[in-house]
Amino acid sequence: MNQLLKSISYIFHPLLMPLLGVVFYFSKTPRFIPESIMKAKMFSISILTIVLPILLFYLLRTIKKVDTFHLVTVKERIIPLFINSIIITLILVRVLPQDEIPELHFFFIGILISTITCFALALANFKASIHMIASAGFFMFAIAVAIHFKININGTLALMCIIIGAIATSRLHLKAHTPVELIAGFFVGLMPQLILLNYWM
Repeated sequence: MNQLLKSISYIFHPLLMPLLGVVFYFSKTPRFIPESIMKAKMFSISILTIVLPILLFYLLRTIKKVDTFHLVTVKERIIPLFINSIIITLILVRVLPQDEIPELHFFFIGILISTITCFALALANFKASIHMIASAGFFMFAIAVAIHFKININGTLALMCIIIGAIATSRLHLKAHTPVELIAGFFVGLMPQLILLNYWM
């Protein structure tokens, strides 16, 4: 059971959620976007949101700023969250400017707001669940895309509800978070995406 719950935490790691949001959008949008553009965007975002953070983690571990990839303590979170805010800002400026794909631009603005909020909470010695932040943000974005393009993704949303429940259960069972930290993470991830709907829908 423990191994299964640990696997859930790894499979649905927060680093994957921005890329999943981009892949989901490209798979559902009725707009014509050249395949070369989609591949270039996905490649750039993969490098910036997955590969670069992993490399930076090993650098931070080498200089003893973090101990584990899960960032167990609040103190360990501060530098990675700050760096991630810079990376997301770079994506907004260079990879997904507003005039190209506004839906994804505002999706990443929501991610940036959630990251900065999580960073501020870490400074205040509160450890909101980054897993819940990422999954809730993706969940809200998927709902918004479905409404915006009038497509039926009920199966996807049902699966996401199960996954979010499994993530929350795994984090509780592994004693990585308290219920309050999970609930806080859920709303930190969901609310920015919800508020930003006014700007692109």
